[in-house]
Amino acid sequence: MSAQGSPEWLAERCGKATASEFHAILAKGQGKTRAAYLRRVVAERLTGKPMETYKNKDIERGIEQEPYAKMSYEARTGLMVEEAGFIKHDTLEAGCSPDGLVGDDGGAEIKSVIPTVQLDTILAGGYPSTHKPQIQGCIWLCKRQWWDFCSFSHDMPERLRLYVFRVIRDDAYIVSLQAEVKVFLDEVDYLYQRLTNGSAL
Repeated sequence: MSAQGSPEWLAERCGKATASEFHAILAKGQGKTRAAYLRRVVAERLTGKPMETYKNKDIERGIEQEPYAKMSYEARTGLMVEEAGFIKHDTLEAGCSPDGLVGDDGGAEIKSVIPTVQLDTILAGGYPSTHKPQIQGCIWLCKRQWWDFCSFSHDMPERLRLYVFRVIRDDAYIVSLQAEVKVFLDEVDYLYQRLTNGSAL
């Protein structure tokens, strides 16, 4: 297993559709988002190199706080989080990098957020729909039955620091998601072939 963020991990996911970007694949009403991701995956296949992804303070904070969030989750639930590298689909050029696998049937997606976002999530209940493609994608690719959405905000009072909502496998959604990912990958293959054989020039 390659550690997430390592050169080996970056190489494993290079040129593949990843669960963290499934929202872009589903963004049909926002064609530029989907088209940009399509070009990125094709570029990775052409160069054999992972494209640089945008990092901001929120992402850096999440990386820094993730170990504390995992410890808080384990203390709250009594469940242990197993680290995972890049998990690839059996046949499709797609995969995911779970924040953690839990037991034989579950997993965890950990988001480190600022206090206002934490408050919004707690008051709204459930989990933000923007994370559905990624979470159901992880459930699909890891062959799991549930996934705990965990929102962690270090600056909040202790009892509000961790919010956990269990997301159950949605087979109907996964069937639709898998179909959309396959269509996307077919488009990647088509464009890659055009560029490599010169027909796009």
